Amino acid sequence: MMASSSASCSSSSANINPQVTHDVFVSFRGEDTGDNFTSHLHADLCRKKIETFVDDQLKRGGEISTSLLDAIEGSKISIIVFSEGYASSRWCLDELVKILDCKKKYGQIVIPVFYQVDPSNVRHQKGTFGTGFLKLEKNYKEKFQRWRVALTEAANLSGFDSNVIGPESKLVEEISNEVLRCLDDTFQSENKSLVGVESCIKKIESLLGTRFVVTCKLGIWGIGGIGKTTIAGALFKKYSRHFEGAYFAQNVREAEKIGMSAHLRQELLSTLLNDGNVKIIPNIGLNFESKRLTRKKVLIVFDDVTDRKQIEFLIGELDSFASGSLIIITTRDKQVLINCWADKIYEVKELADADALKLFSRCAFRQDHPVACYMELTYKIIKYAQGVPLALKVLGLFLSARRKEEWESAITKLETVPHMEIQDVLKISYDGLDYVEQAMFLDIACYFVGANKDFVINYFDASDFFPEIGLGRLVDKSLITISCNKIRMHDLLQDMGRKIEREAAINNPGKCRRLWHHKDVNEVLSKNLGTEAIEGILLDMSKVNEIHLNSSTFKKMPRLRFLKFHGENKFKISHFEGEAFTELRYLYWDGYPSKSLPPVIRLDTLISLQLRESKVEQLWDGVPNLVNLKEIDLSYSRQLKKLPDLSQARNLENLLLKACSSLVETHSSIQYLSKLVTLDMRLCKNLNSLPSSLCELISLQRLYLSGCSNLRRIPESIINLSKLELLHLKNCSKLLSLPELPCNLFSVGVRRCTSLEALSSFSFLFSAMSPHNDQYFNLSDCLKLDQNELKGIAEDALQKIQQKATSWWMKLKEETDYKYKPSCGGIYFPGSEIPKWFRFSSMGSSIEFKPQSDWINNEYLAIAFCAVVAFQDHHDEDVGFQLRCRIRFKIPSHDWYVRTIDYVESDHLFMGYYFFHGDKGDSRQDFEKALFKIYFYNHTGRAMRCCGVKKCGIRLLTAGDDFVGINLRSQQNFNSNEEEDPHPNRLKHVGFVY
Repeated sequence: MMASSSASCSSSSANINPQVTHDVFVSFRGEDTGDNFTSHLHADLCRKKIETFVDDQLKRGGEISTSLLDAIEGSKISIIVFSEGYASSRWCLDELVKILDCKKKYGQIVIPVFYQVDPSNVRHQKGTFGTGFLKLEKNYKEKFQRWRVALTEAANLSGFDSNVIGPESKLVEEISNEVLRCLDDTFQSENKSLVGVESCIKKIESLLGTRFVVTCKLGIWGIGGIGKTTIAGALFKKYSRHFEGAYFAQNVREAEKIGMSAHLRQELLSTLLNDGNVKIIPNIGLNFESKRLTRKKVLIVFDDVTDRKQIEFLIGELDSFASGSLIIITTRDKQVLINCWADKIYEVKELADADALKLFSRCAFRQDHPVACYMELTYKIIKYAQGVPLALKVLGLFLSARRKEEWESAITKLETVPHMEIQDVLKISYDGLDYVEQAMFLDIACYFVGANKDFVINYFDASDFFPEIGLGRLVDKSLITISCNKIRMHDLLQDMGRKIEREAAINNPGKCRRLWHHKDVNEVLSKNLGTEAIEGILLDMSKVNEIHLNSSTFKKMPRLRFLKFHGENKFKISHFEGEAFTELRYLYWDGYPSKSLPPVIRLDTLISLQLRESKVEQLWDGVPNLVNLKEIDLSYSRQLKKLPDLSQARNLENLLLKACSSLVETHSSIQYLSKLVTLDMRLCKNLNSLPSSLCELISLQRLYLSGCSNLRRIPESIINLSKLELLHLKNCSKLLSLPELPCNLFSVGVRRCTSLEALSSFSFLFSAMSPHNDQYFNLSDCLKLDQNELKGIAEDALQKIQQKATSWWMKLKEETDYKYKPSCGGIYFPGSEIPKWFRFSSMGSSIEFKPQSDWINNEYLAIAFCAVVAFQDHHDEDVGFQLRCRIRFKIPSHDWYVRTIDYVESDHLFMGYYFFHGDKGDSRQDFEKALFKIYFYNHTGRAMRCCGVKKCGIRLLTAGDDFVGINLRSQQNFNSNEEEDPHPNRLKHVGFVY
């Protein structure tokens, strides 16, 4: 019986292994076991799809043949069947010596089987086994000692004994299973040569679990060239032996395309049924072969599938196989997997940089790392390929053995002419789209990579492109991804899309639908070569010289939907002739040179109008139809004197007027903007008031008024803006008072409002009714505020913090689906004393205290803290300092980023709170002390010594707030031997910055 399976499977090769031709080589004496045990073992190994070499054809004669030696060297495992007459055959003994030589040189796995012979007799060459061996000594003295050593060595290996394991069928089964286990182990080491595949296999195995009681359908999904087929092949190679039948149907899409699907079906059935008589049949639905197949546990890979019908043609229903079957489908289209009712879907991601470098280096340099003098060029290729294995291989082989000058030329060429072999593979997914989906893909490739998804949906919706289903199709086809509400596209796919567009009109850019390359745009606009084919233009104006536009330029482009000129304006134009911009959806023109929009523009089609730093004085006259307009951005248009009538812009969501310094007031029509979400009027220095109708902006969430230095009042109706979350009033130097504010606010900035004297109410402060656990309020440098009023605000804030903590605990208790995350907040205002409410306080930046056990043993913990902040030296007023805290118990500690606070000249008080999850399972039952400390960092992460904490305080919050703590000691400076400042990269960021 096999004593230790690891003994025979753990050898490591010392030399480079020869090419593998077989899984197993069987050494045996034909007269003893050839027609019985060995034939049964061979048959069982073959049933398990284990490629086995058994020498039952070659004639035994003189020296062992070269073909037999090659077969031994080319095998992963050798099985030695020791029988009674094995040692009497010099042929068998030569095989044995060669096998043990391969074990030593290449780490070949050796499994001895003692068939009706005692292992001890083999080891010591005794008994009948030894008698036959000793007869050879006379004629083969030069080999005899080597044979003796080999027999002893082999018999000492862990193996199988027929006298221990019976019946014979069980012995065969156990040997086969051990071979399978060893092959799986060798697969892991072989798989390391496939860069990045091993980690994918592990993730897929975790996804599938250990076994499945029904047919399991696994989908492998990703863009072309990402490695789907390679991963599926590795899975097939590893697991095919564990199934009664296995088949890899390669390139199903191509087989259908060239009319070979019927042939592929015949081959699949013949292989799975082990029946060479299967014929090409017209319908698989109810035929006999199909019914036979349902009784077998099979592994089938369907590679590169584009439609469920392709699989149905090949095999019928996917759920008709025996329990434990595994069906793997690779595709570029996720919807195919959904239609096939895939149980699990694995999305193949790009290679990590380290793996990408290794794969490229193997192809380009025949080693795992680049040659030193090619290092910089190599990294440019890695950046270009963006982790796609196909691109890395193709470019690596293409550049291999070429001079540096050729590398540099090739890299420059790739910027405008993508590699054909890579593009052909990627384009297959594009070819599978309908006309509208192709148009959406090309628009994104040329204009919208990195754009906000909601904006892109609005644009496509206005272009009658059915964006919801269309974007979903592009995601399913792995042509785009959507992350953090942004549209993303792999660089290679973007290059492909732009190449498709550019090739549509080679040498005549005026006939392209989409212009994006600055040379093409410059040629079309400067020479007035526009045509009705053009639908979009994108230009980085920093890449061109001044262009004098012909007044009829845009008249020649009646289908223009997209126009974006960004950067410093380089265009000169006196007027627009004819009906220009009749189909325009998106207009973005930095430094727009005219005083108004051309009267011929169709405003009812626009969804976005962005004219930053323009010369506009008034956009338009009258009351135009603006039904589709979602965004207006006139920021830094310093000559804008008044807003136009916006009463028909009922769908406007963003109105951005930052630094429109000539603007004195808003237009009364603003009250009709019921869907407005953002109103930005920062640095509108001549704006002196806001209309009382502001309350009609029922969807408003963000109101930016910082730097409105003439603004004197905020209308009291602001209380009715129930969705308002951010209100920023920094540097409103003439603002005298604040009215009562809505409770939904989580960020209020009233910094350096130097005339501010009165606060009507701060009932919104840390309101338990607010949906936001993170809230911050900045009243720094508002030095005219009454100190008694500030004291009242502080007392109210402390009570609200306790109430907020209680509300937070109740949510956690009552709502089982409540999504927990750490949260914090605070208020920053002039002050120099720690309120008595804080049970522990000290001079300096830290407090050591003993917390009560009923607090520390809670799962969810809450603390309130405060600090008197002082700055030793003068700093740039606009540079903030990151305030961070740490609370440390005996073992666990919690670090968190509170927020960035501003430089102030006088003492200020920061009061805040932190709600967090207490670690379970640690030794928190016997705390002798806890430590709280405050730190400051600059924007680079360097600790700031000029920012000091004169005093600090802390209070531990509980639901009933009924505890007694002991203030052990305080310290001005924290001992660096006991505690190091936490590095900012290791802290939890749960605050807000504005």
